[in-house]
Amino acid sequence: MRDVHRVSHPLVQHKLTLMRRKHTSVGQFRQLLEEISMLLAYEVTRDFPLSMEAIETPVAPMMAPMIEGKKLVVVSILRAGDGILQGFLKVVPSARVGHIGLYRDPRTLQAVEYYYKVPPELADRDVIVVDPMLATGNSAVRAVERLKGAQPKSLKFVCLLAAPEGIAVLHAAHPDVPVWCAAVDERLNDHGYIVPGLGDAGDRLFGTK
Repeated sequence: MRDVHRVSHPLVQHKLTLMRRKHTSVGQFRQLLEEISMLLAYEVTRDFPLSMEAIETPVAPMMAPMIEGKKLVVVSILRAGDGILQGFLKVVPSARVGHIGLYRDPRTLQAVEYYYKVPPELADRDVIVVDPMLATGNSAVRAVERLKGAQPKSLKFVCLLAAPEGIAVLHAAHPDVPVWCAAVDERLNDHGYIVPGLGDAGDRLFGTK
């Protein structure tokens, strides 16, 4: 698939399998999602440009690499996106954070917005949108549309699992936004769930079902 980056590292795939198991506890699921998210953060920031800065070590002065540009912004699609957000902040603790609240209408499967709060002045900042599941793609499309209005320097979408249908919907609307994920599963079922998937990520993350 065009512009879809599957992180196939053995640790990511092993932890994902543990998350898929239906008897994995809420605490284990939460911990595993944070651990995978840290590994995804490492991969998705691999292409960040560096500039050289003069510093002094305890031994001598030197020119050393630093990430160039303004601080990263990580935008979580509520509520399950916060599970990935925590892992990203462990790796990039200085990142700024935004939230977009979207719920899926059970009849139409369309995304309905109920909350939007992001850092001001996103222009010239790299923005990463996070949500564990890219299923129908409707929430991802809506979130990216909102963020594009702020004209960020770049936009990436990071998820744990993606369905081919969701990737197609996102890229039909936003072909310039790359997707990073741990796996692309088979399909969606009639209820808009990823198959084989891992169930409802939000419910498993927060123990609400």
